[in-house]
Amino acid sequence: MKKIFKQNNKNRGFTIVETMISVSLFLVIVMAGMGALLNANLLHSKSQDMRSLMDSLSFIMDDMSKNIRTGYNYHCIDDFNFATITTAKSCLINGNGGGIAFTSSSGQTFVYYISSDFKIFRSTQAPYNVLPPSAGNTYVQLTPNEIKIDSISSFSVLGAESSILGNLQQPFVIIKLVGAITSKGVVSPFSIQTSVSQRLVDL
Repeated sequence: MKKIFKQNNKNRGFTIVETMISVSLFLVIVMAGMGALLNANLLHSKSQDMRSLMDSLSFIMDDMSKNIRTGYNYHCIDDFNFATITTAKSCLINGNGGGIAFTSSSGQTFVYYISSDFKIFRSTQAPYNVLPPSAGNTYVQLTPNEIKIDSISSFSVLGAESSILGNLQQPFVIIKLVGAITSKGVVSPFSIQTSVSQRLVDL
C-alpha cells in the first residue's frame, strides 16, 4: 500500500537573523549615503561663501578703478601726511604707497587707504588724517572681516605731477592686492592687480 505524503504549501517567512542582517545592511547603506550627501552640502556651502567673498573683492577693485579712472590730481599716500593730499604726487612701483587720494569727477576728494589691521577703507569727507579704527574718523570699511590684505599690497602712482613741471606721462595708477580669504576654516590666498589710467588727458 502506497503512502501518500501531503506536500506542505505553507509559505515560509524570514527568520529573525535574516531580518536583522537585512536591516543592518540597509542602515549602513543609508548612513553612508547621508554622510556623502551632508559632506557635499557642506562643500557647496563653503564654495558659495568663498564665491561671495571673491565677488565682494572684485566689486571693491572695480569701484576703486572706476572712481580713480574718472578722477584726477592723484596723490600717493606713502608718508601719511594727509595735509598735502590735495597736491599731485607720484610714488615708486612696488613702493610703500599705503593709500591714494584724488579728486573725483564731481570735485569731491576721495581717499582709499589700507589700514594697519589690513582692511581697505574709503573716505569722501574730512578729516582724512583720523585713520580707523580711531574714534571720529570718516572712513568706511570696504573689505569684509574674512578678507585680510597683506602688507605687501600697495598703490603705485606714476606721472601724477602737472605737465607744467616737465612731467610728460599720463597719470597712471597700479593697484596691487595680496592677501587671504578665511571662510569656515578654509584659507584661500589671492593676488590681484589692476592698472588704471586717468581718463582726462593730462598732456
